[in-house]
Amino acid sequence: MVETKILNLQELAEQVGRLRSEGKKIVHCHGSFDLMHPGHIKYFQAAKKMGDCLVVTVTPDRYVDKGEGRPVFNEVLRAESIAALECVDFVAINHWPTAVEALRLLKPHIYVKGQEFENLEDKTGKIQREYDVTQQIGCEMRFTHEIVFSSTELLNKYFKNKGSIDERENQK
Repeated sequence: MVETKILNLQELAEQVGRLRSEGKKIVHCHGSFDLMHPGHIKYFQAAKKMGDCLVVTVTPDRYVDKGEGRPVFNEVLRAESIAALECVDFVAINHWPTAVEALRLLKPHIYVKGQEFENLEDKTGKIQREYDVTQQIGCEMRFTHEIVFSSTELLNKYFKNKGSIDERENQK
């Protein structure tokens, strides 16, 4: 079942187009989702309630800018973990460093971020660019108000080994 939920971006765009033509409301979430935790799950569940179909795009490994040794889990494992959630309908690995191009391609009805982005500020400035695109394509940006955790803080606090899981597996 998980395999059928993971599509490439072009397949996802076609699927979203079909669903939109059927009158379905498309909800889009995007992020690195490096360490799946309860905050992510609640975020996806809340996003799903905003529409009929929840699509998630995942930042590719080469653009994860969370520091040395990140992402801990590669893009395929991250996509598979998200696809395993019942509330998520489809997952694709993004090609670009931000959701901007994916938003233009998918044209969801609603783009959802966590409340930590509600002031449209982040260290990278990505959220403002994403907001600008939602305005250009006629997409509504909404925010969830669920429990928030930081994968980076969790990894730094509870996992002492540096480097990705793939690197550690190759050292065995």
